[in-house]
Amino acid sequence: MSSRARGAPVARSGSRAIIRTRAGTDSASLALVRDPLRMLLSLLTIVTISRVHLHYPILAAMRPALLLSILAFGYVYLNPRQLTPVNVLKFWPMRLVAFLAVWACCSAAFGISLGGSATFILDAYSKTILYAFLIAMSIRHVRDLYTLVWVFVISCGILAYFSLFVFGLSTGGGYTARLAEMYTYDSNDIGVVMMISLPLTLLLLVVDRGAKRWVLLVNLIANGATMARSGSRGGFLGLIAVGLAALFLVKGVSAARRFSLVAATVIALAVAAPAGYWKQMATIMSPKEDYNYSFVDVRNELIKRGLWYMSQYPVFGIGIWNFARAECSISPKIKTRPSNGPLRCIAPHNSYVQAGTELGVPGLVAWVALVIGGIVAPIRLRRFLPPSWRKGSAAERFLYAATSFFPVAMIGFAVTSFFVTFAFADPIYLMAAFLTGLYIALGVQLQAAGKAGIGPAKKVSTSDALGGWRVRRSARWLPGVSPGWIAAR
Repeated sequence: MSSRARGAPVARSGSRAIIRTRAGTDSASLALVRDPLRMLLSLLTIVTISRVHLHYPILAAMRPALLLSILAFGYVYLNPRQLTPVNVLKFWPMRLVAFLAVWACCSAAFGISLGGSATFILDAYSKTILYAFLIAMSIRHVRDLYTLVWVFVISCGILAYFSLFVFGLSTGGGYTARLAEMYTYDSNDIGVVMMISLPLTLLLLVVDRGAKRWVLLVNLIANGATMARSGSRGGFLGLIAVGLAALFLVKGVSAARRFSLVAATVIALAVAAPAGYWKQMATIMSPKEDYNYSFVDVRNELIKRGLWYMSQYPVFGIGIWNFARAECSISPKIKTRPSNGPLRCIAPHNSYVQAGTELGVPGLVAWVALVIGGIVAPIRLRRFLPPSWRKGSAAERFLYAATSFFPVAMIGFAVTSFFVTFAFADPIYLMAAFLTGLYIALGVQLQAAGKAGIGPAKKVSTSDALGGWRVRRSARWLPGVSPGWIAAR
């Protein structure tokens, strides 16, 4: 395979540096990267997000996530030049992820159950952290980021397909039937994933043409229909938040186009909505009449007890993944329950409460900083980009649009995660890796554009020229990307 196809590092000589840099910043089009590492990571992402292997016992028995992880790390060990030369810990998202990983280990030592926390860290959380770092380190330029975003959207498309045609609906305590057995997801969990998928699908629609665009439109409609079948009120609030954010925060895409795409999603939701769906959503307007305010083991009471746990263990928390254990060991409800009454050991059903309760105040601050930073930082970053990128090459349009749609995706997570136990699940850490990749890809694109021989696809004014003051300011502002790292490789 040629060095251009592999996106090989840039040579030391000036002319070869320009030629090879263009492998990742092609002004003509964006193509998916198909080298062995990216293929392995693509399959790993599909397995991690869609959980499709759980539907096929033969695949599940092969433990594909573990197998693909071993192959990916083995390939990286033998081919370290396939990773980005930039230290990803120079970027704030991965620094926060690293801090959360370290603090989780500390919480295990100082929490209420070392064994329970240690088991979760070894069995689940460590894999999530390693996966996020591997994704971040594998993004060398815009094409790598574009490829991995596409893979995430495909993964959610597979999940949407199973939600529409495989998983059944069941009636519970609400007014409508909703998705029931989805292996490791429940009806609220799927709302989190879909509300990240929706903005990323819109991002790709800004760039892609032809057959890819039709695939993305189908995925957009499937996302809306899946939200209807989930019957999730948290997901519905997330959809409202994502729709409003897409209409008001996105730059570089016409208002009519944004409105039409959001409207298509809402129409798909309305068409696919089962009987009683809108009556179920209407209960959002009367929260105090909801069952969540009536019983000891519902969200309102879980939040109160979570705050009490945090007050008792403010520094390190009760230990990662120990909330359910606390409910049956140190909970105030134990003293107030009727004699011989049922005692349920349940999760917090709120990612913010989970982070604060299990990791203490420092862990909560770091986790919330990751969420809020994922919204604010890309919007700030957009101010440093040349305006000509709005209608520039495919790479430029993708990167410019990413500074708008990544925040929208994080807003979707911020809203929907309030109703699920997702503080230590993959989505937020994958978004942190994508954001780190955005910094890296922008650094490559801007510095490559500033070199002699690499200019915009069309003539622009002096103030907007890619070699002008905006590029120089952006290169200085981007952390972790020194001015000469491309040529030095």
